[in-house]
Amino acid sequence: MTAIPMVQPLTESPRRLLLVVDAPSLLHRNHHARAHTQLRDRAGRPAWALHGMLRQILESIDGFAPDAVIFGLDDRTSSMRRERYPDYKAGRAEKHPQLVDQLERAGALLDALGLATLTPPGLEADDVNASGAAWAVRHGWNCVIITSDRDAFAHISDHTQVLRLIDGGINGSPLLNPKRLRALYGVAAHNYLAYAALRGDSSDNLPGVTGIGEKSAAVLLEVAGTMEAAWADIEHNQGRSLAGALDSWAQETGARRLGAAVVRRLSTPEARERWDFNVEMMSGRDDLELGLTPDVPGTPGLLPLDIDRVNRVVGFLDVQATTDAAIRILTGDPASLSGR
Repeated sequence: MTAIPMVQPLTESPRRLLLVVDAPSLLHRNHHARAHTQLRDRAGRPAWALHGMLRQILESIDGFAPDAVIFGLDDRTSSMRRERYPDYKAGRAEKHPQLVDQLERAGALLDALGLATLTPPGLEADDVNASGAAWAVRHGWNCVIITSDRDAFAHISDHTQVLRLIDGGINGSPLLNPKRLRALYGVAAHNYLAYAALRGDSSDNLPGVTGIGEKSAAVLLEVAGTMEAAWADIEHNQGRSLAGALDSWAQETGARRLGAAVVRRLSTPEARERWDFNVEMMSGRDDLELGLTPDVPGTPGLLPLDIDRVNRVVGFLDVQATTDAAIRILTGDPASLSGR
């Protein structure tokens, strides 16, 4: 897929833009990519992940020209999802102490700059992504979410896009809208959560519905329209209509018939329990209070930022080129005000 380095107009009307950044995603990726630099701040503390995160933030703001930016952070002291499911994210490698140190300092750095951060109690940056997309809808804004987590694809819509971070960095990462999401996964944006719940997520240690893989999940949702319709047919009609529709699809496309097998796998109590559980675990909270007040100049998260704060805070990372870039990018008017 061709990467898109900056936001494309989603509508003809002038809508302001909210940039929602999954800060832990950026920190994790930059820790591994930049550890060889051993960059330290003026206090001698590890700063390569923080510096890499900041460089990517600057690159994003320069390209997307948002009116406001909010950063989601994980609550590192408690997890509602882990309380619900103790094996949540089990099997992940233990974080390096120098990464943990920079994860714990990220919020203070961003707050000191005057950017908005949110660490929801017991929750994760994923929940801030969901709430940011919902906030943009309510306020008539566009939204771009920057993350490496596929869960954010569930928020893609006509007014929300996701920049999925990959190894190519900001400019080398795909910007996904509903059309590109369907091309990539064969799934409509409004069905992505249902698709993910069927497939499961190995990175979060969430098994999928037994016997339903990525391809069959995409076909199932395309044919049924929604999982609610599929479950209703299974419950009230023993899945006859669903099986027939799947077999008709197979005949039209030349694929193998899968109707009876899919219905059989979905008809077990364990299948519905697994799907319901995955939907619960994967759904981001979309009702968090972000604290954004777009009509009050100077409040956290709104651009431009104060030049003295930017010079002092970024300067502490001790990389003059980054300080110069931050002053240029963070202290100028956003596109909706500057007319760019």
